[in-house]
Amino acid sequence: MRTFRGGLLIGLAVAVLVGVLAVIYEFYDTRTLKRTVRRGEVLCGVNKGLPGFSIPDDKGNWTGFDVDFCRAVAAAIFNDPNKAKFVPLDANERFKELQSRKVDILSRNTTWSMARELEYDLYFPAIAYYDGVGFMLPRSRNKETSLDLTGSKVCVQANTTTTFHVADYFRVNNMKYEEVKFDKLDDVVKAYDSGKCDTFSADVSQLYALRLNLTKPGDHMILPDMISKEPLAPVVRQRDDDWMMIVKWTLYAMINAEELGVTSENIDEALKSKKPDVMRLVGTEGNYGEQLGLTKDWAARIIRHVGNYGEMYDRNIGEKSKLKIPRGMNQLWNAGGVQYAPPMR
Repeated sequence: MRTFRGGLLIGLAVAVLVGVLAVIYEFYDTRTLKRTVRRGEVLCGVNKGLPGFSIPDDKGNWTGFDVDFCRAVAAAIFNDPNKAKFVPLDANERFKELQSRKVDILSRNTTWSMARELEYDLYFPAIAYYDGVGFMLPRSRNKETSLDLTGSKVCVQANTTTTFHVADYFRVNNMKYEEVKFDKLDDVVKAYDSGKCDTFSADVSQLYALRLNLTKPGDHMILPDMISKEPLAPVVRQRDDDWMMIVKWTLYAMINAEELGVTSENIDEALKSKKPDVMRLVGTEGNYGEQLGLTKDWAARIIRHVGNYGEMYDRNIGEKSKLKIPRGMNQLWNAGGVQYAPPMR
């Protein structure tokens, strides 16, 4: 009887130990790709509701620039953009939720900065959108540049880089202002729309999107100048280089595709191309996909299902969208912008 009880206790101890080790392994295992494949979907942290970038409709269907990038990652891995699942995150919780593995990637209008990489133990693989902090104000104020804003009452969201840039800008230019700060973005918008402040500061792309939510969007203007550099990038955890490479080269494949003229409409023709650059992109030459842990046609999958960078930009925030944000710096390097991807060779 004692032998039986002893064996039972040992068996239970072993089972508990195995369970504990499994939990530890799951927590410390940095192989996100392996877990993603096992799960069967990519978990993407996105903005809770930013028109043009990430917003759900009344049926829970998500659209936007950041949403499409997540779908591109899912297409590269699963050949199915619908394998992306979206987790809405507020600015105050986004980094914590990424660190705790609630999501695999942040694709959420997030500025790449040195402090964020060092303090939060994160990587920003590549710049998806070149942006900058700007100002929105009622047209009735009749201001032409940011230098005309002395004495303004400026609404900003707390715990964002915007607060620091606004403070620096007004101090450097010897201008006075009053900061009106809120934790939640919705509260910032409501405060500005109700007249509690006469100026709204955020990334310019965000201002274009949020203007659509105002009571009278046409009564408000966005000043043309930017006061900071805000490189917006997807974010992943450090010490997970394989996953970082997939996220980075998903974006670079889309940029290279636009430069090479490969689109969702002509991808079948591109698969027959004999041009070396196109062949390497679509996977008919080289083994770049396998080196990433994916298939030869990983980039072709992205382009077929989501499109190239220009297609993603135009339908969500460019000329084919309600926002109609000019490409500006986000135009390709050979068309007057700074958007640039390393070659696939």
